[in-house]
Amino acid sequence: MSEYGKNDIREWKKKLAPFEQSRVSISVRQLINSVGPFLGLWILAYVSLDISYWLTLLLAIPAAGFLVRTFIIFHDCTHYSFFKSRRANEIVGIITGLFTFCSFEQWKRSHTTHHASNGNLEKRGVGDVWTMTLQEYVNASSFKRFAYRTYRNPIVMFLIGPLYIFLIDYRFNTKGASQKERRHVWVTNIVLASIVFVLGSTLGWTNYLLVQLPIFYIATFAGVWLFYVQHQFEDGYFELNENWNFVEAALKGSSYYKLPKVLQWFSGNIGYHHVHHLNSRVPNYHLEAAHLSDPKLQDVPTLTLITSLKSLSFKLWDDQENRFIGNRDIRAFLQNKKAKAA
Repeated sequence: MSEYGKNDIREWKKKLAPFEQSRVSISVRQLINSVGPFLGLWILAYVSLDISYWLTLLLAIPAAGFLVRTFIIFHDCTHYSFFKSRRANEIVGIITGLFTFCSFEQWKRSHTTHHASNGNLEKRGVGDVWTMTLQEYVNASSFKRFAYRTYRNPIVMFLIGPLYIFLIDYRFNTKGASQKERRHVWVTNIVLASIVFVLGSTLGWTNYLLVQLPIFYIATFAGVWLFYVQHQFEDGYFELNENWNFVEAALKGSSYYKLPKVLQWFSGNIGYHHVHHLNSRVPNYHLEAAHLSDPKLQDVPTLTLITSLKSLSFKLWDDQENRFIGNRDIRAFLQNKKAKAA
């Protein structure tokens, strides 16, 4: 039984309402100090090809950081929180989406679904990390188990997955997409193909790829990692639909990722993920202030760079123990089950 009710949702909405107010001056400044340095570093990385590719790779690291920050702006625009104007959010969202190879309408729908169903065992599958329960895994076919283990393998998820998601998966429409979303996906693909063709033809395809790929790879790796650890931690939150609660899913199923200040800045304060899930209309630059405004928002699952590494070992959600478990616990469960059946 949830400890939160409908009144709590209204109460939190009221408490966080002051932080919903976006400020044009801050938003514009963030656009300038995110997109501007990204473009500048991209150009410098290209110029550095004539000096040393090691220098190019070195420049790719901060460039990727600014690309992550640009993605956070895109992310806020899909929630209509970056500007007060809906139209401004859409225009900036579409443009910043091109930097990150994302369709505004597609990502908006997927991410909105994620917010509305995070931690709901009966509504998994859209905009989230594939997560099976222990019992589902036990009852699954050998092929499905293999597919799941492959998907959850860190090499696949973090080294192969990021480029697959952003370069391939996002190029196709998903089931249930509206006509508007379908048009957005294909127009985005055409515009992206045109941009890539012009840059590749002008700068040289080899030069373009030598600059773009490391920047994009580092940025997408960081993005996938951030999303993963902020919902895949040991004492997370998953409930059946009848017991699922929005406030509880936000405060227990979304972590506070306490990052060093420089990484917090590059990641656009997204580490305050519990606040973001509690009220997605709070722009990224107000998340920290919102977090500090109430002691309850500080008494939430907290991860650091070191403790978040443990999330790599989690494979299944144990819906009896209400925690994530790894291979050792899975083997112990299966051996125990086999012994009882003997």
